[in-house]
Amino acid sequence: MPPEKPAQPPEQLEAALDHFVYRNEDDGWSVVRLAVPGKTKTVTAVGNFLGVQPGESLKLTGNWVRDPKYGRQFKATSFESVLPGTLEGIEKYLGSGLIKGIGKVMAERLVKHFGKRTLEVIERKSKRLTEVEGIGKVRARLIRESWAEQREIKEVMIFLQSYSVSTAFAIRIYKKYGNDAVRLVRENPYRLANDFHGIGFKTADRIAKSLGVEPDSPRRAEAGTFYSLGEASDEGHVYVPRLELVTRTAEMLGVDDDVVTAAVEAASTGANPRLVVEPGVHEGDDAVFLRALHAREAESAKLLRRLLDAPLKPVSIDVPRALAWFEEQQQIRLAENQNKAISRALTGKVLVITGGPGTGKTTLVRGVISILEKKDRRILLCAPTGRAAQRMQEATGRESKTVHRLLKFNPRSFGFDHNLENPLPADVLIVDEVSMVDIALFHSILSALPPHCQLILVGDTDQLPSVGPGSVLRDLIDCGAVEVARLTEIFRQARESHIVVNAHLINKGQVPNLDVGGDDLDFFYIERDEPEEALATILELVARRIPQRFRLDPLDDIQVLAPMHRGTIGAANLNSELQRLLNPEGVPVGSGARGFRIGDKVMQVRNNYDLNVYNGDIGRIIMTDEKSREVTVRFDSRLVRYDALDLDELVLAYACSVHKSQGSEYPAVVIPLHTQHYLMLQRNLLYTGITRGKKLVVLVGSRRAVNIAVKNDRIRKRWTRLADRLRG
Repeated sequence: MPPEKPAQPPEQLEAALDHFVYRNEDDGWSVVRLAVPGKTKTVTAVGNFLGVQPGESLKLTGNWVRDPKYGRQFKATSFESVLPGTLEGIEKYLGSGLIKGIGKVMAERLVKHFGKRTLEVIERKSKRLTEVEGIGKVRARLIRESWAEQREIKEVMIFLQSYSVSTAFAIRIYKKYGNDAVRLVRENPYRLANDFHGIGFKTADRIAKSLGVEPDSPRRAEAGTFYSLGEASDEGHVYVPRLELVTRTAEMLGVDDDVVTAAVEAASTGANPRLVVEPGVHEGDDAVFLRALHAREAESAKLLRRLLDAPLKPVSIDVPRALAWFEEQQQIRLAENQNKAISRALTGKVLVITGGPGTGKTTLVRGVISILEKKDRRILLCAPTGRAAQRMQEATGRESKTVHRLLKFNPRSFGFDHNLENPLPADVLIVDEVSMVDIALFHSILSALPPHCQLILVGDTDQLPSVGPGSVLRDLIDCGAVEVARLTEIFRQARESHIVVNAHLINKGQVPNLDVGGDDLDFFYIERDEPEEALATILELVARRIPQRFRLDPLDDIQVLAPMHRGTIGAANLNSELQRLLNPEGVPVGSGARGFRIGDKVMQVRNNYDLNVYNGDIGRIIMTDEKSREVTVRFDSRLVRYDALDLDELVLAYACSVHKSQGSEYPAVVIPLHTQHYLMLQRNLLYTGITRGKKLVVLVGSRRAVNIAVKNDRIRKRWTRLADRLRG
């Protein structure tokens, strides 16, 4: 065995950030070009440059490496941001939007007038700013106040940047903690991971280590335990078996199991425990819950049993006559299982309706609504996402809202106005796309129902489960405590759709029919074995072929759905390429791959209750402000303004993951499917993606990838106890 090469000693590089070449939206990993003093050409660096602005001077630590494809580049392990020293650096720095009142044009004027003394003038002689054309007293005051704010957080920025925390996060930390920021972070650096979206446990742990926190510190073990439970929650679990939790956390922290066991014990006992342990309920092992998740699951079971036990509001319905009336009104003939399902919905308290595309779920819901409206029932409709609610409204002709808007989320109380004390004014609540509902949202729905209310839950158990923790729809079906109507028959009109037929073939574990031909098709497969060829085909499909043949708008009507974010035909690269092709004009606001232009299609990637926008909402950018780096997005009929620090909640949405498409339907979807997506090639993912297409579905990729996805039906069971609680 050849001897291991000794580790290279770290090198340092001082340079100014010229521009971003590539930036990963998930973790901030970037490829950048740097302007190095004394060199005429820029050099390439790779690393995590989250929050850095073009023009900033950087002190990088790392090593020079030679990439076999891209050549010599500096691989940065950390960096320190300092004020720029060159005229070009000062201009780029001020033009980055960091200082309100200064955009690129004004930055150029300032540097031209004051030269290298520009920053000194802003700092100490701000009255002189009015010497520059376009700066009056009001703008000078705005610049002075914005610069003062930056000066106040200088200590925080220097402190945090010494631990590789970005400028953008330093500003957020200061705004939340104020002048106590350094003290609070020193006392407990792990609070950063809990308090700030985008700062993970590993960053907080690195800071803690630098501050002298011992590896086997109880505080570190407790933080690591909560991080492991949070990771499990992101994977869909409501609890984690104790042995699994201890092993996973101990390996991550590099400590003995006993250290983590003690942390679990300490956090689950005392006057105010933050963990709940249920002994022996997981195959003889204990189940460990985050306290909030345990409360929501346990209370959901109690609330659902209360709903089931409460009497139905009296109503007189001749069910056979009502069904005959609905058939006459709609000029249809209901199938036997639809008749039974509507009968249950009319007379029961809680009903789950499940079935695939083309099985008549919408017809059934319309029947229930039509009949109960004749009996003066107050009926409310909702769905987890805006697109799902809109689709429900179009299908039923009745108003439908998102769950958050129906329950009236209150950002001041950070809760819903409709709750146990103030229930919904409803006799019937119908919730669509319940496969997307996690345990927290399900708890909120149940909390808002008056005891007499009927609850009808509609969903497809074969789709991807909710992004959040829990397996609500599957647990309700499995528990045996609620009525379930399974719709399996595909109706004649739906059988004519190759989308529907292929979706059901996939669901049965059969390879879809990829070799059909004809002009009236709604499903196509284009074989492309190489990712680069698949990428070129997708771009051509979206920009030219589909719009020309099917008269569909490439932005409003066509959605690319990728199994993964990374890779040549992952969502991140597809977005970059599609933006370049479909919306290339205009100065981007933001940095790197997060540069937004007027006209861009964008998606909100987490709930923001202050802005009243939610994870998965899709909109179009209608206005940008280069000076303030603000962006205005139209979501349906609402306008939402994002400031510079909120831009990390937006991503381009020309392409998105299949997970993010849940609950939505699009006139046309294009799905890349390749073996480079191997980790995500699953039957329910392919099934979910195909069923998002209303008029057209195009698969682009390799047959081998299709076969792998169809055969892989290993759906990892989520650790939940809702079904057990309902049985008990």
